[in-house]
Amino acid sequence: MTERKPVVVVDDLYVTYRVFSSGRAVKKSRGGLLKQSGRGIRAVEALRGVSFIAYENESIGVIGANGSGKSTLMRAMTGLTPPAAGAVYASSRPNLLGVGAALIGDLSGERNIVLGGLALGLTRKEVEELSEKIVDFAELQEFIDLPMRTYSSGMQARLKFAIATIKQHEILIVDEALSVGDKEFRRRSENRIREIRDNAGTVFLVSHSMNSIRDTCERTIWLNRGEMMMDGPTEEVVAAYEASRSEGVGARRNRRAAAREQA
Repeated sequence: MTERKPVVVVDDLYVTYRVFSSGRAVKKSRGGLLKQSGRGIRAVEALRGVSFIAYENESIGVIGANGSGKSTLMRAMTGLTPPAAGAVYASSRPNLLGVGAALIGDLSGERNIVLGGLALGLTRKEVEELSEKIVDFAELQEFIDLPMRTYSSGMQARLKFAIATIKQHEILIVDEALSVGDKEFRRRSENRIREIRDNAGTVFLVSHSMNSIRDTCERTIWLNRGEMMMDGPTEEVVAAYEASRSEGVGARRNRRAAAREQA
């Protein structure tokens, strides 16, 4: 049996944000005066003790409710967010593809393809050779000479995805990029992710779409309030996540805390 090659190791990772709390207005029982309560710097733990190993040729889904720490984990993996404790080790720098990635609005889509391709490390000749494929994939043939600021958010997201995935990546993070476009575009995007994975790449897909996760990923990580709830085969993890949505994750956490206290 061939030994699997680890490409990302997340070791007991903690990320803490320090934010300013303006306090809460509290009405006194007498006099009708208001005062500020709890004002100052507050520490928010975005990730708490997350650990896992990702291997070559894996496509890994990352799921959880808003505020669960998914995007924070991805940013920590790319080095954009420093850890408060723990560490991330990677065989190469992960490339983050997010819907929020910047494009230059005053430049045409065609010019953004050139700049994006050069930023990925392609030569000018390689960009020119691949430009038509990028435009076709993004379905922007009629609009590619127009300024990016005239594009809808969906058109921009399609172009970002087409540019970022034209090159083979060793580690690629796709953050919500498949939530845009029609069904046909999502199908082609999922196929592109599989191609990257099959060519010895590792892909992390962050999404609220359980259909995209099921169709694209064989393994899934479930986060809740900064903690890893589950890491395993996609069908098992997604089923547990969906079940928790009906019973409430809070009840599960209370049971786990009670079990730890009794241990």
